[in-house]
Amino acid sequence: MSRRRRRMISIAHSYCVALNRRLANEMARVGDEDWEITAVAPSFFHGDLRPIELEQIDGELCRLEAVPTYLSGRIHLFVYGYRLRSLLRDSWDLVHCWEEPYIVAGGQVAWWTPVEVPFAISTLQNISKRYPLPFSAIEKYCFQRCAGWMGCGRLVVDTMLARGHGDKPHRVIPLGVDLDQFLPNSAAREAVRIRLGWPASEPPVVGYVGRFVQEKGLALLMRVLDRIATPWRALFVGGGAMEAAMRQWAVRYGERVRIVNNVAHDEVPAYLNAMDLLCAPSQTTPHWREQFGRMVAEAFACGVPVVASDSGELPYVVDDAGVIAGEHDEDAWVRAIGELIDDSAARAELSRKGLGRARSFYAWPVVARDHLEFFSQLLEVRD
Repeated sequence: MSRRRRRMISIAHSYCVALNRRLANEMARVGDEDWEITAVAPSFFHGDLRPIELEQIDGELCRLEAVPTYLSGRIHLFVYGYRLRSLLRDSWDLVHCWEEPYIVAGGQVAWWTPVEVPFAISTLQNISKRYPLPFSAIEKYCFQRCAGWMGCGRLVVDTMLARGHGDKPHRVIPLGVDLDQFLPNSAAREAVRIRLGWPASEPPVVGYVGRFVQEKGLALLMRVLDRIATPWRALFVGGGAMEAAMRQWAVRYGERVRIVNNVAHDEVPAYLNAMDLLCAPSQTTPHWREQFGRMVAEAFACGVPVVASDSGELPYVVDDAGVIAGEHDEDAWVRAIGELIDDSAARAELSRKGLGRARSFYAWPVVARDHLEFFSQLLEVRD
C-alpha cells in the first residue's frame, strides 16, 4: 500500500510574483513522493514599485490558489479575504506562513489555522524592536501558536531568541538562488560589456547590484573608488533615491562608470557576469541592518568574487568564500578592492569558493529540502 502524501499549504503575499514561488515549487519537486504542496498568493497586491496582478507561469509544480487581499498598500495592516479561511479549513498536515509574525496578516493566518494543525512561520527580522499594540500582541500570539519557526539568517534567530521565543523548535534556513539562471556565463559577460562600450577585458570591473540608498553603503563605495589608483571600471545596477548623486559623481570618470537601472531580475545574471568583483558595502542604521544580502549569494552562483561589509547577516552569508571589511573602515575597503583588482589569481580562488558555497548552501533544492526536513521534524514531535 502506498503511503499517503502529507498536505501542506504555504501562504505568502510575495507569491504574487511568479519568481517568488520558487520555494513552493521546489518543495513540490524535491518532496514529490512525500508532500503535496499548495501555494496561496494574493490575486492582486500593491508592490513596492508597482501594482502586481498574480503572475501565472507554465509548468507550476505546486497547486496555486488566488486569494483577494485588502489594504495591501500598507504592509503592516493588510489582510487576506475569507477565501483563505475557507482554504485553511481543508484537511492539512501543516500550514506554513511566510508573513512576518508581527503584522496583521501573520496573526490572521495563525488565528485561522485550525488548532489541531501545526503552524510554522518564517521571519527575516534581525533587529529587536518594540512594537506598539496591536503588533506586539500579534507577534506574541504567533509565537505562542506556532509549532516552530524559521529565520533566514543566524542573526534573525539570535534576535528571536533574545525576544524569548526559544521555547519552540527553530532553524536557520537561508534564501535560495536559482543556479539554472545564476551561473558563470562568458558569453553573457562579453555581450554586456560590449553593450556598455567596454569590449576590452581590462581594467577589472567593480560592481554593485541593489537599491541605490544610503544604507546600502554607496557613499562609502564611491569614496573608496576615488582612492584606488590602480585602473578600474565600475558598474552599478539598480535604482533608488541616490541615483542623481551617483550620476553626478560618475561624470568625473566618463566611460569608466556605468549606471544601469530598470533591469528585470532575469537580466541580473548577465550583469553579474560582466563584473570582476561584487561589492556589498551595507551600513547598519538604528532601524536596519542587512538581513541576508541576496546579491551576494547570486554573485557566488555566477562565480563573481565578493567584498562585503560586516553589517548584519553578511559575514555569515559570505563566511570564508569572500572578503569582509568593516562597514565603517574605509581603509580596509580600499585595501580589499585594490588587492583584488591587482590579483587575478586571488579573484579566481574566491570565484571557486563562492561557487562551492552557492551550490552547497543556497541552491533552491538545498533550501527546499531544509524546509521539508524541518516540517517533518515538527510533525514527528507532534505525533
